[in-house]
Amino acid sequence: MNISILINLTYIVSAVFFIFGLKMLSSPATARKGNLLSASGMLLAVLATLATRGLNFQWIIIGALLGTVLGILSAKLVAMTAMPQMVALFNGSGGLASLLVGWTVYNILLSPDKFTTFTIFLSILIGGVTFTGSVMAWAKLSEKIKSNAILYKGQQIVNFTILAVILVCGFFLCVNPATSYSIFLAIVFLSLILGILLVLPIGGADMPVVISLLNSYSGLAACAAGFVIQNNILIVAGSLVGASGLILTNIMCKAMNRSLSNVLFSGFGATVKKKDAEYQGEVKPINVEDTYLLLEAAQSVVLVPGYGLAVAQAQHVARELGEILESNGAEVKYAIHPVAGRMPGHMNVLLAEANVSYDQLFEMDDINPLMESVDVCIVIGANDVVNPAARHDESSPIYGMPIINADKAKTVIVLKRSMATGFAGIQNELFFFDNTRMLFGDAKSTIQNVLGEFKS
Repeated sequence: MNISILINLTYIVSAVFFIFGLKMLSSPATARKGNLLSASGMLLAVLATLATRGLNFQWIIIGALLGTVLGILSAKLVAMTAMPQMVALFNGSGGLASLLVGWTVYNILLSPDKFTTFTIFLSILIGGVTFTGSVMAWAKLSEKIKSNAILYKGQQIVNFTILAVILVCGFFLCVNPATSYSIFLAIVFLSLILGILLVLPIGGADMPVVISLLNSYSGLAACAAGFVIQNNILIVAGSLVGASGLILTNIMCKAMNRSLSNVLFSGFGATVKKKDAEYQGEVKPINVEDTYLLLEAAQSVVLVPGYGLAVAQAQHVARELGEILESNGAEVKYAIHPVAGRMPGHMNVLLAEANVSYDQLFEMDDINPLMESVDVCIVIGANDVVNPAARHDESSPIYGMPIINADKAKTVIVLKRSMATGFAGIQNELFFFDNTRMLFGDAKSTIQNVLGEFKS
């Protein structure tokens, strides 16, 4: 059989693996198998590509070894709290790879045909924006720079002007591929600048949307690079990543009751107006012993994890607390808000890492109708996603955002280090409710102390 036919047949099998793998990723119960299936498809695609004649295996082997070392180090050294930052860098790496592919092909061909030039332009533009945008997202998530939205006068005009200049340069490049090399370099440079400026006005609270959008961009960049080098599996894989990323971005936006344009251009979290009638009240602290007494008598308990769970690395002790409560006769559920944490599925990843049973994880729409019958709701490090102001306070920046109705439970116990606000920069009304008790301290240590009360 002709080697090119065999390669393309292998690509078809790989594409089927990708599609079914993505489908399985839609459920926590099948996500691991889906990830393995997709990885197997990628392995087949790589092996098929290596069978292509004319490749320089010296550089391929060096790249594979470097990638393997970096992958092992990342898996071993990167904490679960830093997972969003690592995902951002992965997205950026994909964008940079697409940019370099387009740049290399343009240098090799010198005067490519117009269609190839157009795909090179797309891989440079999308890849450049993805790379620097992802680096900016990483810097904000890791607090290398301020995580809040950074705004300046005329920001949107500047961004639109840069994009317009890129498109004009791209038009001249496509019309005359042999045009001045300086125009090509201008496209590269301005694309990198645009990526920085696009993420600059986006606050930390919107990072789940930004991460999923940049993931989509990386897929689209890969798709464009696939057209540049005429590789079918790269086109298919890039299209799947791009489409799934856009779908996930739309889900994230709906979870916050905001449009994508509002997320990208509103500067959410840059400044928060102080209201004269800001919600006031008196918090009611609770100690570990009284917390134990409440939980020991509870028949139904719901745990609501947030970013504070990740910061405290409390997922394992939270699972252990759930198991003890179950052995004590309580029904235990975990309520997952779509935008809790700093990336899509952040809480699902943490709880899966702690081996929490999938059938105990409940999405927001499924858990809310049950909240009124819950004896105790434990909020672990979540803030804005349980703030009742989202339901009634039209002046609140989170007004209209669907929340987990933790306040409807008979008793709410909030695990928090202090009364500091979340990324939205507003006080949480839930903290002052009559049925709320504040258990201050590091979430991991606090839960361990509660566990000690049960064990003693």
